[in-house]
Amino acid sequence: MSPKSCWLLQEEIIPRLMSAIPQVVNCVGAEDSHELVQDGTAMAAKMLTNVERSKKRVTPGNIAFYTIQHLKSGRRSTGSSISDVYGSQTQLNGRAKLTSLEEVAGNAEESGEEIFLLHDVLSNADAEDPSMTAARKLDWQMFWSRLSKREKAMVQFVAEGRPLRKAARALRCSRLVVKNTKRDLALKLLDFMGSDILAQVQRSPWWKKDLQAIQEKMACREERRR
Repeated sequence: MSPKSCWLLQEEIIPRLMSAIPQVVNCVGAEDSHELVQDGTAMAAKMLTNVERSKKRVTPGNIAFYTIQHLKSGRRSTGSSISDVYGSQTQLNGRAKLTSLEEVAGNAEESGEEIFLLHDVLSNADAEDPSMTAARKLDWQMFWSRLSKREKAMVQFVAEGRPLRKAARALRCSRLVVKNTKRDLALKLLDFMGSDILAQVQRSPWWKKDLQAIQEKMACREERRR
């Protein structure tokens, strides 16, 4: 960009953006007018560079006008995707909606005297984390494919809670063989999954710990203010 274009951007275009954007451009999500002015400045600078390369003549008002139109339609200097759930244009089209973790999830009438925020509901949920469930399912499918026919039948008997004598009768073998198969199966499972598999199953996912840490930090900050 030439010194002349830099002067036009600073003295003619940015003042227009600063006066018009807060009035006519809607903020999406966590955006504010100051951020949109910065975004519009980057877009205007890119337009000026393209105009210089093509050796065309435009006025500062034209650059400011089209920059504002781009911002109003949801375009940003970082992109204009209509499929990205975080994209401004996607949200303006109504295809996605961002919800703050500080939004009230339950009012006093529904949950008593206490008001629950969205991050409270997520962080205190007893449901298992979907990512942990999916990862354990993939591990189990791989482990299951390595078992013999007798070992697979033993897993089914144990899951159903059948006694050893019924398992021995179904497999046509002695109780000792069933007992040894069950022990070998447990050793294989520990070797494949790791000795800390029970601790991993009971461990809370990191995203829940992060939400709880943020909540505790905000609570401590509020106490210091008081």
